[in-house]
Amino acid sequence: MKQHIIKLLSISILLSLGACKKDFLAQTDPNAVTIDNFFKSENDVLLAVNGAYQSLRSGNTMGETSQLFTDERSDDAGRDDNQSNAGEPFQFNDFSILPSNSYLKSHWLALYEAISRTNVILTHMEKVTFLNESNKARYAGEAKFIRALMYFELVRKWGDVPLVTEQLSTLEEVSAKTSRVPQAEVYNLIIADLKAGLDSDLPNFQSASGVGRTSKAAINAYLGKVYLTMATTLPDNKAENLQQANTYLLAAYNMRTFGSLAEIPYADVFNAAKETTNKEAIFQIAYIQGDIDYSSRIAANNQAKGETINSQNVATGPGAKAMLDLVKDYEANDSRKEFSVKFGNDAQVQHWFITKYRDNSDAAGKNGYGGNDWILMRYADVILMLAEVNNLMGNEGEAIRYLDMVRARAGVPLYAVARTNANYNTKYPTLKLAILHERRVELAFEHHRWFDLLRAFNADELVAFFKAKSQADYGNAKLSNISTKDRYFPIPFDEVKLDPVKMYQNPGY
Repeated sequence: MKQHIIKLLSISILLSLGACKKDFLAQTDPNAVTIDNFFKSENDVLLAVNGAYQSLRSGNTMGETSQLFTDERSDDAGRDDNQSNAGEPFQFNDFSILPSNSYLKSHWLALYEAISRTNVILTHMEKVTFLNESNKARYAGEAKFIRALMYFELVRKWGDVPLVTEQLSTLEEVSAKTSRVPQAEVYNLIIADLKAGLDSDLPNFQSASGVGRTSKAAINAYLGKVYLTMATTLPDNKAENLQQANTYLLAAYNMRTFGSLAEIPYADVFNAAKETTNKEAIFQIAYIQGDIDYSSRIAANNQAKGETINSQNVATGPGAKAMLDLVKDYEANDSRKEFSVKFGNDAQVQHWFITKYRDNSDAAGKNGYGGNDWILMRYADVILMLAEVNNLMGNEGEAIRYLDMVRARAGVPLYAVARTNANYNTKYPTLKLAILHERRVELAFEHHRWFDLLRAFNADELVAFFKAKSQADYGNAKLSNISTKDRYFPIPFDEVKLDPVKMYQNPGY
């Protein structure tokens, strides 16, 4: 999307101004358009909302290149190079991350910058006269949806975080908000923000021209995921949160425009040529094939040296490495394996790499300007969350029904038959582990795995889960490094330094 983008300060950048003189802060650029002067019409609000959506594209928020903070934190993907960029990217998969890690700081800053964009919109749109009041509610719902996504990323990764819901204009206001608040308060805001969109005239699904914007189906799906996360990670109100998760996930599921998931071939979900007709996608970041600025690079970036399956772009490096631990988790004859991973057999690349995102069309060309949309929510995710919720509620038969919807499309035996296989039964002795396995192979490399593990296990269980794995299947990163501290990321050092009491560090760092 080509749109007017408002440049705003994140909370940490604002905090860094504390040592500046007031007269310096009072200076203005006479050629700049100030925030106060920008919001004059409905269209100005729309442009600002577009700018907030643009923030999702960044690899430092939720874009296609944000795997460092998700998949490379899990057992699905990683890297063997512990020297490049001072070894900082390697720290995520190696469970040796430091509070001073510059990539982690960039992630934190980008999430709060996106929040700042939404706060400015919500503050200033109140001064605009709307000819169509329904537009006001819709734009507010979209801004709050984006803010909710950013806080959902923050609270799952860091736990207690600062909660900012309005534009901060003075250092005093910033200082007052420089304090971590309990996770429950953050989740309350996330839920309220998401529900705001349900009270607007947002459509159930966006039309082809609106792909990349939210919808009621997307909001329901995310509400279901938020309530499920609360039920499995917070100590209070588990039964109520599970019931709410089931309600909103069912609402999203019942909005689908297809019958059975098996009607949609797995490869079609990721086909750049079929994005406008993709009935499984619920919410995605839109990319423009062939466009130097707005194209997707994931197909080219993932491709290993000597390969041509993903892109016409000539790869010179190792590509995106898939863990052998994941490759071994695919069952025999699972159609998703052949589509998602391939063994790179170049002399310099002797590992499995990711092939799930492909665009080797002439339109993408040798520069690799692909058209792959980055799907953040799709129906297989919703279906498997319904399986997870029902299992947690004790509805085993219903959980298996949802699980089998996904397995049927993949061409693997339904659950009751799979349980008769000794190998399957040994690896996944409980329905909980079977659902976790299914989410892994169905949603591989879509940045869900780390969050799935956090829902499935507490900190001690997470450590035991990783340490039970084979180091040979995990790569150069050391499984032995993991400890209970790795349940959360460390608060970036520069944030703690600003106020060690209110911005207290997570345990173990």
